[in-house]
Amino acid sequence: MTLNRKNKILAGLTVAALILIGRLFVIQILDDSYKIDASNNSMVYSTIYPTRGIIYDRNGKILVGNRVAYDILVTPKEVTEFDTLALGEALGVPADFIRGKMAEYHKNRRRIGYQSVVMLKQLPPETYMRFAELSFKFPGFRGQPRSIRQYPYNAGGNLLGYVSEVDSRYIESHHGEYKAGDYAGMTGIEATCEKYLKGEKGYKIYLRDSRNRIESSYRDGEMDKEAIPGKDIVTTIDAELQHYGQTLMQNKVGSLVAIEPSTGEILALISSPGIDVDVLADIGSHYNRILSDPLKPMFNRAVQASYPPGSVFKLVNALIGLQEGVVTPQTEYPCHRGYRYGNRKMGCHDHRSPLDMKESIMMSCNAYYCYVLRSILENPEYGSVSQALAKWDEYVSGFGFGRKLGSDFPSELGGDIPDPELYDRMYGKGRWKATNIISLSIGQGEIGCTPLHLANLCAIMANRGFYYIPHIIKSSEGVEIDPKYTRRNYTMVDTSYFPAVVEGMYMAVNAGFGSGATASIAAVEGLDICGKTGTAQNPHGDDNSVFICFAPKDNPKIAVAAYIEHGSFGARWAAPIASLLTEKYLTRNIDDSRKELEKRMIEGVLLDKYNDR
Repeated sequence: MTLNRKNKILAGLTVAALILIGRLFVIQILDDSYKIDASNNSMVYSTIYPTRGIIYDRNGKILVGNRVAYDILVTPKEVTEFDTLALGEALGVPADFIRGKMAEYHKNRRRIGYQSVVMLKQLPPETYMRFAELSFKFPGFRGQPRSIRQYPYNAGGNLLGYVSEVDSRYIESHHGEYKAGDYAGMTGIEATCEKYLKGEKGYKIYLRDSRNRIESSYRDGEMDKEAIPGKDIVTTIDAELQHYGQTLMQNKVGSLVAIEPSTGEILALISSPGIDVDVLADIGSHYNRILSDPLKPMFNRAVQASYPPGSVFKLVNALIGLQEGVVTPQTEYPCHRGYRYGNRKMGCHDHRSPLDMKESIMMSCNAYYCYVLRSILENPEYGSVSQALAKWDEYVSGFGFGRKLGSDFPSELGGDIPDPELYDRMYGKGRWKATNIISLSIGQGEIGCTPLHLANLCAIMANRGFYYIPHIIKSSEGVEIDPKYTRRNYTMVDTSYFPAVVEGMYMAVNAGFGSGATASIAAVEGLDICGKTGTAQNPHGDDNSVFICFAPKDNPKIAVAAYIEHGSFGARWAAPIASLLTEKYLTRNIDDSRKELEKRMIEGVLLDKYNDR
């Protein structure tokens, strides 16, 4: 081996040794993280849970705040003999509960080791203070503060959602972001905004002595980490309107949704019966009772129930007919208490005949829309009824039906719009025609939609042809909403066709009693409410009452959809409730002339319709 080669090898070994020594110096002297990890058996990490972000309404009122509660933790290996009766009295639990817990910990002592486990959750401050005064008698037991939710407004549990302890499935699906003992938003706004609201946990590090007793803070707290509070959220909800809507819907089954047409912001979203906010902070104690309720209060009807839209869907067919050129606003059709096709008849209430389009909307004539749909499906421009229905599907989808609208509210469903393939399976390919599916003309048959879809339809009518995707969160400091919520979505119907249909909606409310108008009960002087009634068939009993409305007619501020199960015809329950909500929003008051109507709606009970089900 030459001297030069030997020197190179020695130099290389020297460099490698220096790198290794330097790395060891950093690890052992400069970087404490490895030392801390290696010393974990002599350290205690006490988790600091962050304050969850506050949820505000659109006007700055608190919908969801926080209050302090305490978990009681126990480190079994630090526990010495103690008086279980005295501890039980301090914590407000039976002594047998504590004995049972300690027996469970003893059985699992190898697995638990020096870990601290939660024995009691969310004790109120007054109970914790009673324990704290006596805690010196109970080595191994300590309290850990955490914030729990508080609800200044009864704005509805289905809307706000609840926070609950995560389970193993939740932990696994979030890739280690959470661990046992953590809490997260599970439904409603709490779930939608979890990433903003949750904050970031911190911790304090304490040293143990040789007898495993906590001795002191590690390095005077230098290595502790402060918790980072969650971000506050501003919603689009109007707290007072939401509360008023819930008051109107009490003792009824259905939904009430209000949207600001010019933005797509959801002003109120009520599902009835729903979860009362009084149980949200401790949902676990009430969960089984709520789950077993036959009226399904956890089921958010506003975004999850698929209903037939009923006669409000006539607006869609009218607009498609106008766009397709098969009808005009002046087109008249007769009605003799219904529409006959073959040996069958689509019934209708008694009214004058014939009617033009505006009058057909005002009086909600079934026969008129049988003629309209048949003209659409038998349009000679298409090679078959099947092809015409496929085009009709495209139009209907443009109004947001048959799919999820894309709201930021969780668990939204898309509803159903029938396509030619469905009828091919039902009747056989080429063996069905327009009269087989004539019920689509009045929003019956195979159509299913949510109340959110209907409120969005109303916003489209208010805007004369476009909508913003309905959403419930506003941009605020540190929180940006998706740009899709600020983009206009146009239907496939030219905006020039909307004014005639809107005029029919205006007449339905404002033409006066005796005119045949179906929604005169919804009229409020000076508000220029435009609306459309619906009576949707219900195979389980009385028909469902449906109404959509917006106001004022020009430069609309609010669009509302009301859907009341077993509420009979549209003007019976849905129209008064929707109009009262509209009046409350626009005037912040209910006129004296409508106080009796308001009282009747609030006190009305429809739950007896479900007694025999």
